[in-house]
Amino acid sequence: MEKTKQNVLSRLPGHTRGDGLFVAALLIFCTVLLFLPTGFENELYKNSRRVEAEVLETDNSLVQQLGIIRQGDQALLVRVLSRGVYRERELEANNMLIGKLELDSFYVPGDKILLVLDLDPATGDVVQANAVGHYRLRLQGLLLAAFSLFLIVFARWTGIKALLSFLFSVLVIWKLLIPGVLKGYSPLFYSMALVILMTGAIVFLVGGFSRRGVTAFLGAAGGVFLTAILSVVIGKAFHIHGAVRPFSEPLLYSGFGHLNLTALFLASVFIAASGAVMDLAMDIAAAMHELREKKPEISRRDLISSGFNVGRAVVGTMTTTLLFAYSGGYITLLMVFMAQGIPMENMLNLSYVSAEILTTLVGSFGLVLVAPLTAVIGGFLYTGSGKKRRN
Repeated sequence: MEKTKQNVLSRLPGHTRGDGLFVAALLIFCTVLLFLPTGFENELYKNSRRVEAEVLETDNSLVQQLGIIRQGDQALLVRVLSRGVYRERELEANNMLIGKLELDSFYVPGDKILLVLDLDPATGDVVQANAVGHYRLRLQGLLLAAFSLFLIVFARWTGIKALLSFLFSVLVIWKLLIPGVLKGYSPLFYSMALVILMTGAIVFLVGGFSRRGVTAFLGAAGGVFLTAILSVVIGKAFHIHGAVRPFSEPLLYSGFGHLNLTALFLASVFIAASGAVMDLAMDIAAAMHELREKKPEISRRDLISSGFNVGRAVVGTMTTTLLFAYSGGYITLLMVFMAQGIPMENMLNLSYVSAEILTTLVGSFGLVLVAPLTAVIGGFLYTGSGKKRRN
């Protein structure tokens, strides 16, 4: 029976020997992370519940319209939809409007909202109900389920591993990276260690424990390390304070004045580039693996040269991909500058714009560096001896 099971697994596309154990180990690790406390669980939310509710009526008498924004208190009559002791309960709720379009939500009857119920610790009765936004959790879950199903149907075993790597990365960032930095760990060194950990998990899940996986991992890890060095060296020359990132300054006022926002910003530069660096390293390693399989007698020099050629082709589009990814979030800012006729020199010298230029260029430098690095590593790993290697 066990032998039959192994034969079935061996026929799965993308499955390599040892994958099953590695997947099981990562699943166990993810389970541990899932239940691992971050240390920042707030006791203030211990006696509160979050439920889905439907808006039945609204009272806008205390809402002031100031141009395109609204300020004041919107009174709501809602009905709880979530299962539990409060289901079908009709409650009065508040919706505070602070006059910021990116934060405020204005409701009309029929809207589904996320409702926070503040409870009496002794009786469990609802003391106060506050609306915190339109209810989006169900749609998010449906989109994630649809994406997961499509990925598994299309990529099968590789799709399952891709989903696991996604889950692993999310948990490492939320359960280890963010709490660790908040506790005072070095943003640069701690982030680097966790990025290398995530890179290893993702690369070996996709590439397997083979020369292809080792080549991709060493190339990606080296690329991330070089990108981190560049971000520190060039970041200091740019004189950019870490407060350019959204919500950085409010973080200091929330009791975390010890944080080094500039170091955190520099860490975010190589974290943002690590995905593209890993992608490029895997592309080159996979191409060199296929070339070695098809032509086992190829010399080390020719194999490295082929790796360089693949790297040149991919880098050309990958750098533009970084530009699109980083600049997409600042389209409205650039539109404001253009609408006001601000000179190009002034715009490029602003800290917000300079931060994105730094992130884009350092990430692009990392891509250019990881290509030859991976090619050289692969050349030595695949042609260490004259024997033909299958892995």
